[in-house]
Amino acid sequence: MPKKTNQPALPPKKRVLVVDDHPVFRAGLTVLVNLEADLAVCGEAHDAVQAMSALERLQPDLVLLDMSLPGKSGLELLKDIRAFSPQTPVLIISMHDETLYAERVIRAGGRGYIMKQEGPEKIIHAIRRVLSGGISVSESISTQILDALSGAKSGASSVSTLTDREFEIYRLLGQGKEPHDIARSLHLSIKTVDTHRMHIRQKLGLRNATELIHHATRWVGEQG
Repeated sequence: MPKKTNQPALPPKKRVLVVDDHPVFRAGLTVLVNLEADLAVCGEAHDAVQAMSALERLQPDLVLLDMSLPGKSGLELLKDIRAFSPQTPVLIISMHDETLYAERVIRAGGRGYIMKQEGPEKIIHAIRRVLSGGISVSESISTQILDALSGAKSGASSVSTLTDREFEIYRLLGQGKEPHDIARSLHLSIKTVDTHRMHIRQKLGLRNATELIHHATRWVGEQG
């Protein structure tokens, strides 16, 4: 009778939690990840509440997180994940231009930022890079972040001086949202939104609310 040879055990697959509010895209990411021999999607979530519940229950090796979610932005959820489970790496995948958010994501503790329109190979490469302990951003964003850390930033009136919350309000104003709509969507009081608007005007050197709206609208338009 031929002798049995012991086959080396395969290493366990890295477990990925996919958080995205678009079911079709979420399903596509799940298929993409599950095709890899060393990766597996352990769960899915469509908003922050589901994501935090799944994080606690499943304890994934990586969270693949969309920037735009209902009720709470991906950036805010990233901060919650870092507070609850600081050892769990988070890779942001977004339709928003990386120049808008990548630096803020890294500052908030994210391990990478990749655009949704990138090809499957690049997305998988980014996942593996983050899982291996690296940071995954494009070369241009890497240079931008290094410049920021070295103090080689643009002038004091730059949008980059805004806090994450101020930036979110500024962006929504530029999209034509009214203050009361912003307050409702971000779960803030109108008074808090007004205070943020005042701070934004001060940082950008704008005299009044009309100048702020014009400035924000022009900026959003320039982002394409």
